Amino acid sequence: MTTAHDLGEPTLTGRIVRPDDDGYDAARTPWNHFVARRPAAVVYAASTRDVIAAVGWARRRGLEIRVRSGGHSLEGFSSVDGGVVVDVSGLKSADFTPGTAGGPATARLGAGLTQIEAVTALGRHGLAVPTGNEGSVGLVGATLGGGFGLLTRPFGMASDHLLGVEIVVPDGEQGARSIWVDADHHADLLWALRGGGNGGFGIVTTMLARVQPLSTAVLVTASWPGVDRLHDVFDAWQRSAPTTDDRLTSQLEIRRGKIELFAVLAHGTTGEATRLLAPVLDQGDPSVDIVEKPWAELYSDIQIPGDEEPANWKFTSQFIRSSFPAEAIDVVAAFMAAAPTSQCNYFTQAFGGAVPTSEPTGGSTFAHRDALFYAEPGAGWGDRRDPAAAQDPRTADCLAWIADFSTALAPYVDGAYVNVPNADEPEWARAYWRGNVDRLRQVKAAYDPDDVFHHQQTITPIG
Repeated sequence: MTTAHDLGEPTLTGRIVRPDDDGYDAARTPWNHFVARRPAAVVYAASTRDVIAAVGWARRRGLEIRVRSGGHSLEGFSSVDGGVVVDVSGLKSADFTPGTAGGPATARLGAGLTQIEAVTALGRHGLAVPTGNEGSVGLVGATLGGGFGLLTRPFGMASDHLLGVEIVVPDGEQGARSIWVDADHHADLLWALRGGGNGGFGIVTTMLARVQPLSTAVLVTASWPGVDRLHDVFDAWQRSAPTTDDRLTSQLEIRRGKIELFAVLAHGTTGEATRLLAPVLDQGDPSVDIVEKPWAELYSDIQIPGDEEPANWKFTSQFIRSSFPAEAIDVVAAFMAAAPTSQCNYFTQAFGGAVPTSEPTGGSTFAHRDALFYAEPGAGWGDRRDPAAAQDPRTADCLAWIADFSTALAPYVDGAYVNVPNADEPEWARAYWRGNVDRLRQVKAAYDPDDVFHHQQTITPIG
């Protein structure tokens, strides 16, 4: 480990790891091993002060800056060769304020909390916010990009619950400062951060979120062997899941050897869940499991142990506004049958419910509230425990498969999700934010005119 003195800058604080230090490879390697970079330094911030110091130090040396929490930036946008990674994963605070007649219950959450850590902390108080399914993903990063999962249809987007943030922004030509952002302070920046805030405006160290009461929920899982029933299952799901009772959110995951359904009913019973899912569960003879538990326990139950996940991933994100015709389902069936590994999948998430109506006061940049569902072709390969997994010989086949799959589905989809970036999309900004791009560029110019905080797919300042 390097000290601040070794770096020649006594104001640089936090734990610092550089290429010659023990633990550098672990510090630089993200969840997706395929996109690892070689930064000049990784600074593990223990406070907002550490973040300010790291940004100022990097600016004075003309070094690129990236921000990292959970390390799940799927295209490696949270790291950079030769630059400085400011890692906020150590900022793990969680404080709660009960709701009153004049306002909702809220939680002030540190930017280092993962989704499962936040779900667990909120669950102790019978509270919840919408999150994605992957527990090791950073909560703040997921929220700043929009954020959706198995509680989305009853409660809306995670970003809709964002009430305020402490964020480190540029100050002058070489410095940085922290500001508090909410509906009364820098409201234009709050709007931008609700769906467009992943690393492009500053470094969030704390967020204030509106939270929902949720003690228990019902989880339904079902599986069909093979993909012979895909047409029936998929069509029944897409025609019912986006329009059913708002309390129910469901997802399909299609693999080479099976179809799986995951569904959560908030504020309901096992009997209601079975009835609401009947259009899908009546297709064939699936294996079905239904359980009612505290939400935090259910969330923990659906987690896959980290070392069992593939080391390498390549995804494409898609929003769908009209039901897939039979020929689009044919495309999914054909590509899944030819998937190069058993870990490749096609994932869907039902929208509708509260999503179209849950936009908060002041608005948000999330531009896909009218989608029927979200979908994600994903290629996974390589053993996470293998140090050479990033050089897996199946890489070329997996990349070709995901590219061809995405191209084949292009006529049926519209838009993309910034949290699952489409790295090769030429019009990526419009795909993510549609008509909000120009306003986002104006906000960028107001808070980061020199484009200090950027990566391959961040908004540029208007000028």
